[in-house]
Amino acid sequence: MCKLFIEADPALWQTRLKSLRLSGFSTSVRLENLYWQVLEEIAQRDGMSLPQLLARLHEELTFAHGGVENFASFLRVCCGRYLALQLEGDVPRDLGTPIRSLDADAILAREAHRSRRSLSSAA
Repeated sequence: MCKLFIEADPALWQTRLKSLRLSGFSTSVRLENLYWQVLEEIAQRDGMSLPQLLARLHEELTFAHGGVENFASFLRVCCGRYLALQLEGDVPRDLGTPIRSLDADAILAREAHRSRRSLSSAA
C-alpha cells in the first residue's frame, strides 16, 4: 500500500514559496508543489492567473469570515475539496467548465447531504 505513495515523484511534496500581494500587502505563501499544481488548474479553469485566484480567494474569505488565520491551510483544504468534489461529480473533470459557472449553493447542499448521510450510517 505505502509504495503507491512512497514511490511518487518527490517533487510533489517539495515546497515552494510564492510571493504575492493580498489586500494591498506583500506576503508569501509556502505550499507543496502538488497544491500549486491544483491551484493552477483551478485558476486556469476560470481564466485567471494564480496570483489573481489567490487574491480573489483571500478577498472573499476575508469578506465572508472577517479574517484569515492560516491562508496556506485554507488553500490546502480548497485543493482537497476541489479534488473530492470532482470525484463526487459535483465539479466536472472537463477543465473547460469554469468554476464560476457552477451552482455553488446546490453543490454545497449535496455535499452537506452526503456528510449527514455518512454520519448517520456511521452511528
